[in-house]
Amino acid sequence: MKNINPLGLFDDFFNLETLSKLGDPLEKLDSAINWNIFEILLSNAFNTPEVNKSKGGRPPFSRIMLFKAMILQSLYNLSDDQLEFQIIDRASFKRFLGLKRSDKVPDSKTFWLFREQLTKSKLIEKLFARFGEALQNAGIQANEGKMIDASFVEVPRQRNTHDENEQIKETGKAPKEWKNNKHKMAQKDVQATWTKKNNQTFYGYKNHVKADLKTKFVERYIVTTASVHDSRPLSKLLGKEDKYQPLYADSAYSGEPIGDFLDKQKIINMIHEKGCREKPLTVEQKNFNKLKSSFRARVEHIFGFIENSMNGSFIRTIGLKRAKTKIGLMNLTYNICRCNQLKIVIA
Repeated sequence: MKNINPLGLFDDFFNLETLSKLGDPLEKLDSAINWNIFEILLSNAFNTPEVNKSKGGRPPFSRIMLFKAMILQSLYNLSDDQLEFQIIDRASFKRFLGLKRSDKVPDSKTFWLFREQLTKSKLIEKLFARFGEALQNAGIQANEGKMIDASFVEVPRQRNTHDENEQIKETGKAPKEWKNNKHKMAQKDVQATWTKKNNQTFYGYKNHVKADLKTKFVERYIVTTASVHDSRPLSKLLGKEDKYQPLYADSAYSGEPIGDFLDKQKIINMIHEKGCREKPLTVEQKNFNKLKSSFRARVEHIFGFIENSMNGSFIRTIGLKRAKTKIGLMNLTYNICRCNQLKIVIA
């Protein structure tokens, strides 16, 4: 039988001290954000008769801690099961959540239920806006230009028959024969859509963002299915705060209707011009597009961070409502990480 050496009194301390010396990124992230700014919104959303109907038993986990666990999940793109395992396994995760080695770790079901309540209460948009307020109060937003773009967020691809896909496309609902199998229904997403771009096929949803040109913070976002054209949510992404600001976007947003809308809103149109066979772009227009590209390309840094540093734009949820929660968390996590990159402290 192997000898098991029990941990000493100071072993955890020395372990965490070593992590700090090596530059634990989660420690830096945790110290940069005052997480209590989210407390009132979380308390109000969970202080409902439906949530509080259960009495007795073990006291609930801290909602701030569970919310921070959602940030961890988004940052590393973990499933609920993986999130539970990693918190148990990793000292850096425990420290970020304020848990000691002896503390009980929430299980995957607890994380799922917490996120479901976030979805039901439509809280993510409010939490995202609350962080935006904190950035404004800190004097962060530069207001020297805006940029808009969209990125695909894929979900597990469905293995449906051609007839089943046709029924879903026509009715927007699941085929009748599925309804008798609750397990199958739980795994089928009838709201995600297929689309093709640059000869690549995508299935899922789309993350439309408006970001500040200088700071690269995401200011607003809208979630749609993948087949919705990039330009459709543009009017909802823009607001009064964008008046007199230059707006940068690629040629997917070009055209007279959008140009007229920007003129009415008094937003400076810096969208790429698009030529056609009958009316190709002039040399002057091409050069101007090239100049605008040097600014517009900054929005790609946002999606690049999500794709590379956050392990990709892929979610495992079913349906548009849950996708909005997951993608909203993704955008909020990006903004929180962006604070860390810029060495900004949100007190």
